[in-house]
Amino acid sequence: MVDKAQIWEWLAKVPDPEIPVISVTELGIVRDVVLEGDAVVVTVTPTYSGCPATSVINFEIERALREKGVAQVRMEQRLSPPWTTDWLTDAARDKLRAYGIAPPVDGTGATGVVAGRVNRLTGRAVVVACPRCGSEATQKVSQHGSTPCKAAYQCRDCLEPFDYFKCI
Repeated sequence: MVDKAQIWEWLAKVPDPEIPVISVTELGIVRDVVLEGDAVVVTVTPTYSGCPATSVINFEIERALREKGVAQVRMEQRLSPPWTTDWLTDAARDKLRAYGIAPPVDGTGATGVVAGRVNRLTGRAVVVACPRCGSEATQKVSQHGSTPCKAAYQCRDCLEPFDYFKCI
């Protein structure tokens, strides 16, 4: 029989299908792992209710556990509380930046603050830094990026386009 810590280690190696440099645990969507007899129950909160990757994520989690010898896997979905970008780990934020995606601005997901607007809590503008050169001279090109969870931005200094992981 396997223990929960081992299962969490295995899940930490399951990549997000849309952003393969981060794992499903770094993304913060794996909410719980429970051992029920010989079965492993994994609870996942989707990034949003219409996320097209949800079924692929569930399949990949189940496949990874079965490859490690877990015969009985049950996937459950938890919608409340809803996922927020505040659940991304620091490691995930660093990996997003290295991959060329600007991570969500810290602490803005749960408050509903949108990049480029004034944060009601701090009174300061929320700024998206370029993941390539670090410049804060950036502009949103489109609310729609390469996937529904990203917006298209461009750096005014290095002129490179990049995706910004939207705050949810």
